[in-house]
Amino acid sequence: MPLGNLTSQFFANVYMNELDYFVKHELKAKFYVRYVDDFVILHSSKEQLKKWKIQINDFLKKELKIELHPDKSKVTSLSKGIDFVGFRNFAHFKLLRKRNIRKMQKKVESFRRGERWFNSLYDSYNGWSGYARWANSFNLREGIKKEIIEVIWDKI
Repeated sequence: MPLGNLTSQFFANVYMNELDYFVKHELKAKFYVRYVDDFVILHSSKEQLKKWKIQINDFLKKELKIELHPDKSKVTSLSKGIDFVGFRNFAHFKLLRKRNIRKMQKKVESFRRGERWFNSLYDSYNGWSGYARWANSFNLREGIKKEIIEVIWDKI
């Protein structure tokens, strides 16, 4: 079953339900969010988070026969931002990932060079803009829209 397929997301949610129960009812973590196989736990104590990380990894190995990714699972301050579900999340705002912004800018550039049709760029921008609205990105979206309009005017 291909990654990203809706059935793989569904089965990941069913399989990881055991983790949800463990974190919420055994560890009693108050601020826990999971989306498919990504999760975040917030707590004011860095030491508590380190303990939970060890307990969660032990639970995953024993009960679900999987383990935390050694490079991607880390205890960090929310003030540095947490990369989760496509955004860089902070305490009071969220930003788009830089690579996501660069991808949209490359599409505009390929349109500028004549390598992309307007309809393709229009569809890409609309999808990207709908996604980007979930972040604090008004000025960014307006800037890219303005750039697209300038390219169109240059082509006329």
